[in-house]
Amino acid sequence: MIVKFEKLISMISKDVRYKDCAIDAEIAEDGVVTLSGTADTWRNLVGIGLMAGKQPETTNVLSHMVAKDVPGKTDAEKAAAQELHMAQIQSAQAKGPLDEADVVIVGAGVAGCAIARELARYQLKIVVIEKASDVSEGASKANNGHIHPGHKATPGTLKAKLNVRGNAMYDQWAEELGFDLVRCGQLNVAHSEADMEKIKKYYQDGLENDVPGLRVITAEEVLEMEPDVPGSPVGGLHIPTMAVVEPYQVCVALAENAVRNGVTFYLSNEVLEVGIEDGRICSVLTERGTIRTKLLINAAGIYADEIAAMAQDAFYTLRGRRGGLLIFDSSLKSPYSRSVSTVASGNDANSKGGGFSTTPAGNLMVGPSAVETPYKEDTAVLSGDIDYAFDRGVSIWPELKRNAVIAMYSGNRAASFTEDFIICPGRETQGIVHVAGIQSPGLASAPAIAEMAIEIALGLWREICGEAEKRTDFDPHRPAPVRFKACSDVEKEALIESDPAYGNIICRCETISEGEILEALRSPIAPTTVDAIKRRTRAGMGRCQGGFCQPKVVEILARELGTDWTDILLKGRKGQILAGRSRPVAKEAKAVNV
Repeated sequence: MIVKFEKLISMISKDVRYKDCAIDAEIAEDGVVTLSGTADTWRNLVGIGLMAGKQPETTNVLSHMVAKDVPGKTDAEKAAAQELHMAQIQSAQAKGPLDEADVVIVGAGVAGCAIARELARYQLKIVVIEKASDVSEGASKANNGHIHPGHKATPGTLKAKLNVRGNAMYDQWAEELGFDLVRCGQLNVAHSEADMEKIKKYYQDGLENDVPGLRVITAEEVLEMEPDVPGSPVGGLHIPTMAVVEPYQVCVALAENAVRNGVTFYLSNEVLEVGIEDGRICSVLTERGTIRTKLLINAAGIYADEIAAMAQDAFYTLRGRRGGLLIFDSSLKSPYSRSVSTVASGNDANSKGGGFSTTPAGNLMVGPSAVETPYKEDTAVLSGDIDYAFDRGVSIWPELKRNAVIAMYSGNRAASFTEDFIICPGRETQGIVHVAGIQSPGLASAPAIAEMAIEIALGLWREICGEAEKRTDFDPHRPAPVRFKACSDVEKEALIESDPAYGNIICRCETISEGEILEALRSPIAPTTVDAIKRRTRAGMGRCQGGFCQPKVVEILARELGTDWTDILLKGRKGQILAGRSRPVAKEAKAVNV
């Protein structure tokens, strides 16, 4: 039964901020709130959605609201988009069967890759579909790599539970999968009594969330731990379980291990339609054809609500929250041994507030910002994002210089209006598991997210086919790739002797050899773009950001993939680097006997 949500409607009408909004609200027996109508601004649309999400009766929020300040498509544009979509569906249907699987996972971000790798422990045929050209091309790569401890997650939420458990599981992941994990610990610093009240709140929340090792410390202890903390601190919170990773390393490692254990990845392959028979998932239509399946795991990031709608199981809406980050040249060394942050202001209510940390590769990083955006493709870095991130960094280390910034990027987090993870079976459609709303601390929570999603999936499988048997030949290990720069002189000589390509340095900033690039190209999840090579080897991540090495990377990719230089893309599926040749290639000169 669905009824008017009179209490919420009354709250909206009495709030002066929403006086120019015309919003209707309904609530179902299961607590799903449906919002419709018009808001005067996107900001107010988000505010109303969040108000709905905070009600104790609410389990999820489905929004059909529109904002007057967000241009909508014209009728002609809608018709053209629908026509194009139908043409794509007809083309895909004509291609016929692509594969058959027990489980199809949509999305190859950290959640999808984690689920694929852990589910490969069972005797199931698993397929992962990803519309991008590589794993980790969405929000999973575009974050600060923080494995949050869990003290800032709201007690009682799924986020809090999975954050703390996921953090604890990372050590085993790193050991098995060969990615870099640095348990640096974190220091939250207070500079006023008001800040200390927030510190005490973090501490109490952390205790409730079972975060281990939390300790409120004095000003003297703050300066003893980190003597360069600026200003006059009055105290702080020490959280020893904080860690950092390179997030794309985690995704690649999970995907490679999944493939080695039998999982199939279809990259550059968008989902167009979900097939349903008798109320149950039966197939997924992709650009490259149809995949028959019994189970669908929806881990499609910010597009998970669109997959839910395709599966006739829409009960939540996701929106973008853009976060900009700044990366500094590795020559700039942090004065701190830990991740350090000051207490965030009230404007950062939907963010961790941004902090100051060092990546496993040794680069200082500040940010992220948190900007609500109506556009799911919005990964811009605007002046406000830069100013916010830099100001947060300066508040922690006043010596930070803007001219040391070598890169900036932005990720678009998948935020639900309840501000919690959505991990559950379908409500209307059988055979689907939703893994949605995975925003911060999604990276930290990933091992536990996978654990929970798999438990649900196995329960659904049990209903369909009986108990899924565990494999006896599952190999959890993935050898760490060669890092030529980190090798000793003896190790470097041995590598070059085994393969002279290791003696050919392609990226001078990061000392990346051709051998490392060739090794990456032999990966079970082989890179095909310049950015995919960058994520696996760091070629192009130094001070010049590929200014010197990019042409050599393009040359190697073209040679190894057997294609022309002009076919090599920077990233994604349309990131063309070279438009064409300026002159014909000279033919090979013939030998002449004299």
